This record gives sequence, C-alpha cells and structure tokens, in this order.
Amino acid sequence: MSRRRIGFWYRLAAVIAKPPLVVLFKRDWRGMEHIPADGGFITAVNHNSYLDPLSYAHYQYNTGRVPRFLAKAALFRGSFVGSILRGTGQIPVYRESTNALDAFRAAVDAIERGECVAFYPEGTLTRDPEMWPMAGKTGAARVALLTRAPVIPVAQWGANLAMPPYAKENKLSLFPRKTLRVLAGAPVDLSAYYDREPTPEVLKEATEVIMAAITALLEELRGERAPAQPYDHRKARAEQRRKAAGEGKK
Repeated sequence: MSRRRIGFWYRLAAVIAKPPLVVLFKRDWRGMEHIPADGGFITAVNHNSYLDPLSYAHYQYNTGRVPRFLAKAALFRGSFVGSILRGTGQIPVYRESTNALDAFRAAVDAIERGECVAFYPEGTLTRDPEMWPMAGKTGAARVALLTRAPVIPVAQWGANLAMPPYAKENKLSLFPRKTLRVLAGAPVDLSAYYDREPTPEVLKEATEVIMAAITALLEELRGERAPAQPYDHRKARAEQRRKAAGEGKK
C-alpha cells in the first residue's frame, strides 16, 4: 500500500481524533525514516496505556502508512466503533480458533497485500511494575517468519502518564500537558530463523529478539536501563498463587 492510499474511513477517524491529540499533548516523534515507503510490513509496539493506540496511530498516520491493528472480533459487531474498525481495515482476531495460524490469517493476507499490521506482542497492557515491556507472545514472530516481512520495532512513552494502566480510576491527567514520545527503529533481523521449523522454541527465541529491540528503544526514550530479564506475568501470577496456597496451609 502506497503512502497516498489511506482511504476515507481512516481520514474520517483522523478528523475526529487528531484535533484533541494536537491540542492536549506535545509530541516527540523520531525514527519515521524506518517506516517502509512501500510493501507489507509489521510493526511491534509496546503497550502501556489505553491511550497509546491513538498516540501510535497518530504517529504512523503522519508517515502515510496507516497501521492495521489486531483487535478482538467482538469489537467489530455493530455500533459506531465497530463501523470505524471495519471501515479502517482493522483486523478481527478470533480467539476461539483452534489453530494458532488461523487466528492470524487475516494479518498474513494484509501483509501480502502490501499493508502494515501492528502487533502488541505483549498481548495486553504491561503489568511490569516499572512499565517496561513484558515477555512477549509469539504471534508477531509467527507471522513475521511466515511472510518474511520487515519487522519494525516501535517504543512509546507518555500516554501512560496521562492515563496509567490498571489504575483504580481511569481518569485522564492532562495538565500539565504530557509529551507523547514515539520512536521507531531499524528492522529486526530475523533471518537466522527463516529456514528453521517454527517450533515453540524457535518462535520464543524470535519473539525475544523482537522484544529486546523494542526495549532498547524504550531505554533510549526514557534515558534509563531496563531490567536484565523482562517481566513474565504468567510466572509472576503462578508465584502469587503458590505463595497464597502456602499461606493458606499455615
């Protein structure tokens, strides 16, 4: 998809969303030169606020290559939001699919048509106490190895300061004005995995390479060092259950 073919629905969404974003937030956008001008590609983005899809979409819209997000299929049913999602070409994910690849078939098709598909590899808002990217899920790596499309890592910071994730009350904190920082990096080199069987181990390794690239960009944005090991929510939850069970036996 060329930089010029954005489409009516995406332009309508931009008319609705851009004015408040421009008025209410400052912007620090870097790395736009890494967004491919042509051809299908993947962006892999960290997720730390319910607002960050708007921040990231604004950034990429201005490059001329609009992202197609993966979203729960239920969001596409009826309603004005569903109309916007369908009209802008967002991609429904049918989580009940028994085949992992079937769940991402629409993403593969979009990339093969020359579009950009945006993945949040963490699968949900980060639960890391310091807001660093968590251990990723393998969907982005699976699609990347199948299509061999460029994977552009993207880090963002600032939306979380306006609307922190998992706050008891998701109230906006708009003043003083927050800066929405977005930084795209060079494509992640996954060539070492192209000719290997996509076993769970291979997909895990490729995912770790992608997450490391995102984390390095976020370190640059924040001017801080991330923990040596990414937060693993599943392990942390299992540990909490183990401790709770142990205390219950006392």
